[in-house]
Amino acid sequence: MAKLVHSMIRVIDEARSIAFYEKAFGLKIADRLDFETFTLVYLTGEAVGFELELTINKGRTEPYALGDGYGHLAVVVDDVEAEHARFAAEGLTIGKLVDFSNGEVKVARFFFATDPDGYRIEVIQKGGRFG
Repeated sequence: MAKLVHSMIRVIDEARSIAFYEKAFGLKIADRLDFETFTLVYLTGEAVGFELELTINKGRTEPYALGDGYGHLAVVVDDVEAEHARFAAEGLTIGKLVDFSNGEVKVARFFFATDPDGYRIEVIQKGGRFG
């Protein structure tokens, strides 16, 4: 059986990205591997059974083209309204709170945050299939 262990995103500024993911989600550096032309930084947290790998290509100064596909990371929180308020107070880039339903059936309550490189992270209220 396969086990998901990490997802990778390419970032321009290592310190800026680490600061964002620590402030937004409490992620800390689990490992850092420095190579001649790139650096890999693995971030994780206490309640996370998964790592986010930041890839920093040395010498890159132009932002990455994220494409027109709608991909994103998602995290579950105990109180999405409190997290939305905290993100706003921290000055992080966020969207509005959304109540998402399929007809009369509530699917989720969430908002999106955007990291310094333009990646969107869905922050979902814990419950239902997102328990």
